[in-house]
Amino acid sequence: MKKEKNAMRGFVFRKYDEPHKSPFDKLFEIFKEIITHTSGDLDEALDWLQQLDNEYKLTDESYSLDDFVEDLKKKGYIREEIDQKGSGGMSITTKTERAIRQQALEQIFGKLKKGSSGNHRTNQIGRGDEHTGDFRSYQFGDSLSRISMTESLKNAQINHGIGEFNMSEDDLVVEETHHKSQMSTVLMIDISHSMILYGEDRITPAKKVAMALSELITTRYPKDTLDILVFGNDAWPISIAELPYLKVGPYHTNTVAGLELALDLLRRKRNTNKQIFMITDGKPSCIRERDGSYYKNSMGLDPYVVDKCYNMARQARKLRIPITTFMIAQDPYLTRFVQEFTEANQGKAFYTGLKGLGEMIFEDYEINRKKRIRG
Repeated sequence: MKKEKNAMRGFVFRKYDEPHKSPFDKLFEIFKEIITHTSGDLDEALDWLQQLDNEYKLTDESYSLDDFVEDLKKKGYIREEIDQKGSGGMSITTKTERAIRQQALEQIFGKLKKGSSGNHRTNQIGRGDEHTGDFRSYQFGDSLSRISMTESLKNAQINHGIGEFNMSEDDLVVEETHHKSQMSTVLMIDISHSMILYGEDRITPAKKVAMALSELITTRYPKDTLDILVFGNDAWPISIAELPYLKVGPYHTNTVAGLELALDLLRRKRNTNKQIFMITDGKPSCIRERDGSYYKNSMGLDPYVVDKCYNMARQARKLRIPITTFMIAQDPYLTRFVQEFTEANQGKAFYTGLKGLGEMIFEDYEINRKKRIRG
């Protein structure tokens, strides 16, 4: 009796061999992480790297930290600058900024493959522009560009034989497609002083999320739009290029100013699908009055400030703009505020620590992009 081949199958476990990395690549991974924490301060980042090298022996005689800095220059990741006083210095380049965003995307969202066109699907089937792989019979009004010639020729041969070629309308087959819609997103980042209080760096994870989300949208969903704004005593938009340099200021939390700016940005978009993501860890504590003065109160939840926040949430709801709040703090009274704010907007809220913040935002973005918000 012959013994069947492959009669016994199973898993074969082997020792994991890490892909080879050059000394530069190993140091560059660490450098990108450090430069994010130092908000783009190159001198401080190199000081940190030197301390790590002294403690963990990251370099040796064959490749020193000086060699690494020289390679950074040669590869275009840093450049020397001379100020108006004639003093010299070095700074990171746009190439480094892009590398930091790519690393953030890989760390938070995983190594995602770039999509084809980057629009958002709806559940409607018809004359859309995303292929599904499903076929149906041709109907009057279907675009001729959607006819599947391979399937149609196969039908013609089956229905009429292969002796003499003949094709009728009944043989034609079209491929189903989904309609796609674009998404406009505003990401609000709280940069009030509390984002670095209590011995916890909260701004760096928020910054990483913003960099990863911007890289995701620009590479995978290029037809979508992403606006980023920060809010402290006031609110202002920032560019993607500014993200690595983002710092917390000595600010209170003017949530209303952030929401007003977010709605103003979204009003200018022609897309049907619009949404606001807000990352915050503190309570609203500041309002700018019509005369330009500031009303501030950091003690508890001030009804005057809170009511204006609720009004902004309801205003966004009327405009059919959902607000998703990612609340880093979990104090009971702040949780109640976020619950009432979310109810006023009919949006969503996530109460989270810093760990997993990026994954939650990505998952929510992916879910929202599949929905069709009708105006």
